[in-house]
Amino acid sequence: MRDGELAMIRPLFICGLTALVLTLAACGEAAEEEPATISLAETRAQSAAGEGEVEGGGIANEGAASAELAEEGATPMAERVATLGLLNKRNNVTLDLELRPGEVYEEGPVIVRLAACERTAPWELPQETGAFVQLDIQERGASEHTRVFSGWLFKQSPSLNVVEHPIYDVWIKDCAMSFPGEEDAPPSDEPSTAGRVNSE
Repeated sequence: MRDGELAMIRPLFICGLTALVLTLAACGEAAEEEPATISLAETRAQSAAGEGEVEGGGIANEGAASAELAEEGATPMAERVATLGLLNKRNNVTLDLELRPGEVYEEGPVIVRLAACERTAPWELPQETGAFVQLDIQERGASEHTRVFSGWLFKQSPSLNVVEHPIYDVWIKDCAMSFPGEEDAPPSDEPSTAGRVNSE
């Protein structure tokens, strides 16, 4: 290598090394901080960025693990019920699964695990419904199930995180939970009649 080429590469190498050291130092500081609560919108953004992996059946993302504390007074995570759709594309059979966080549905080669479900409060916009789902499939000829999907699924934005499997698909339909004061509010699916004038 010539001296001119070496002179050009050396500053780049030093900049890269400095960036690596600063990044490692920042990681050490971040590990000492307490985990912060995370909203569903932040979880959605992380999911779009490919973050929030699950290890050993639990949520590795500390923010997602504390999502149940994000809204004080809401239905506890263990009492929520998610309705998921499961589609077998080969024979066009669709099932509606109702699972609580931590429950598992297994039939034939399919295992669906629900780790969490969440929805925004009725007074927050935009309205979002999400569930952290794991899908394990036992392919033909295989002796064990293989994880084909692990992540957040969103009802209002299904294209953010897609189950990519040639035969099976899973999506969220609803997360049954309530918030304080929600009983007094009109249902979110029906348009509000407030402010309308009767023209008769």
